[in-house]
This record gives sequence, structure tokens and C-alpha cells, in this order.
Amino acid sequence: MYILLRPILFHLDAESAHHLTLKALRFAHTLHLLPLFANKTTGKPVSLMGLTFPNAVGLAAGLDKNGEYIDALAALGFGFIEIGTITPRPQPGNPRPRLFRLPQAQAIINRMGFNNLGVDALIENVKRAKYRGILGINIGKNFDTPIERAADDYLTCLRKVYAYASYVTVNISSPNTKNLRQLQGSDELDALLSRLKAEQEKLAKQHGKYVPLALKIAPDLEEEQVTQIATLLKRHRIDAVIATNTTLSREGVEHLPLHQEAGGLSGAPVREKSNRVIRLLAQELQGEIPIIGAGGILRGEDAAEKLSAGAALVQTYSGLIYRGPALIADCIRASCR
Repeated sequence: MYILLRPILFHLDAESAHHLTLKALRFAHTLHLLPLFANKTTGKPVSLMGLTFPNAVGLAAGLDKNGEYIDALAALGFGFIEIGTITPRPQPGNPRPRLFRLPQAQAIINRMGFNNLGVDALIENVKRAKYRGILGINIGKNFDTPIERAADDYLTCLRKVYAYASYVTVNISSPNTKNLRQLQGSDELDALLSRLKAEQEKLAKQHGKYVPLALKIAPDLEEEQVTQIATLLKRHRIDAVIATNTTLSREGVEHLPLHQEAGGLSGAPVREKSNRVIRLLAQELQGEIPIIGAGGILRGEDAAEKLSAGAALVQTYSGLIYRGPALIADCIRASCR
């Protein structure tokens, strides 16, 4: 069904198509029509971070920034859903146009800039949702918060979402918020993780439950940087790492229209960059901290490749734009082989 609808959606600008698709998905869910769009597949449960995931395939953050479509997305068969990135205060993000398709490469460029309604609005949406599966909430900093005060924004979001999240992802790797990737530097990351871990301990006592912390990193890191990050993940006992976010590279798409647009590149061209980081992390972490693989999953084989490289779970987003809900079942089947 999605393959029939995709040409119509691709005639719209990418951001308009994005919002229309989500609204249509919610409408179809309300009318119990989603079985026409998705063939749900039962996968194998995966246990990590103290959580049991019904299957290994999740939705990456960015598709549902404000948690407005949780129930409809969950009905597609994901093993877990991640919403956000959310910031303490609402912000519009970067000016439109800010989302571009590169169909010849099965890729997307975005410079959304953490556009969202703010953490309080997200919490209200989570409260309204009926979904009781595993829900990750991805947190970031406001664009106008100085980088030296970024930790304050992350702590604000962590405190507010803690009671509603199965796990919380700390996004320090979006290329669309000025200077954000500086937080991947050794000293900056050491300080940030120290404060987050201390706050996590306080909140666990306050709420009587432990909510894991995951760190989302970029695909453009040098080997030495990945090694440093792995050392800090172990030092601060971070519960998981998500590899990876979008890339600033245009390798492989230089010849395509729109390749020069600023922003992060996702989809097929980032697949091997993500796999390289996963392999490096797996070598450094030796199973001590689980890896969630993301980036360039367009087929079940791509998900299996990430699991073979060392990931315990995978997430998809851009692949859904090109393949639709059928990709989910394809990846779940591949993860069970």
C-alpha cells in the first residue's frame, strides 16, 4: 500500500509530506486500518539495560519529535519507540525549507534544528498515549543556550521526562545545533556525563525506579575519538550508546541535486560510516555496554549487518521514508536469523 502512495507523497515537499504521512497514519490507526499498511512480524525478545524489548527493531528519534503519534507508530510492530529530540523550551528550529530527499541515493538531508514544542508539551502527549511498551525519550539543548551551559538543559529535560521514559537518550551529535558536537570532546563529555549520572542516581531514589541513560554519537568521529568516548562510557557507567546520528559528509552523493544543502545526511550513504563506528565501539566496549545501531537501514540485511557488527538493537527512520512500514517486518525477520 505504501509503495502506491509514495509517488504522491514525493510530489510534496519533504516536510509537508512528513506531517501529512503522520496524520494519515494516526487517522488509519483510529479506524483500525493499519493492517493494510503493515504486516506485523513477531520477533525474538532482547534483554538489555534492565529492559526486555519484544524485538530488536526500534524507531529512531526525529520522526515523532513531540510524541504526538506514539500509539499509531507502535501499532506498526516496532520493538521500541524513541521520541524527541526535545528541549527545555519550545523552539521553531531552522527556517524552511530544511528537509530534502535525494531519491537516487535513498538519502535525506535535514537541518531541522531541534524544532519542537518543548519538554512539557511532550510529557502531556506521553500521558495521553495508551502505549505501554518501551519508550525512549531523546533530549537536547536549546539553540540559544551557550554550549558551556548545555548540561543545565540536559538536566532540566532529564528531571522532567524521567518518570515517563523507559530510557533517556542524550543527543550530543546533531549537526544542526551550533557547537553541539563539541560535547563529544573528551573533557566536555566527561563533565557532562558526570553530572548526568549523578542526577540519574538522585532521580532513581526519588522515583523508586532506575531509568537507563543512552548516549547518541556521530558517524564522523575519528578512531581515537571513538576510543575516548568508549572509555568515558565505561567510566561513568552509561547504560547504552546509539551509533549513529547523521553525517556531515557528502561522500557518494556529490553528483546529486541538493547535495550541497546544509545539514545532516541520513539514509543509505551513512550505512557504512555507522557500521564502522559500531565495530570500533564493539571492540572497545567488549559487551560491557550495549550498542544500538542506527543509520542507513534500508533492508533487513542492513539491520542484520549492524547486529553482526556488534549492535544489540537497531533503529530506523530514513529507510521508512523509502520503504514504508514493510521495512519493519523485514528487519525483524532478519534480526531473528
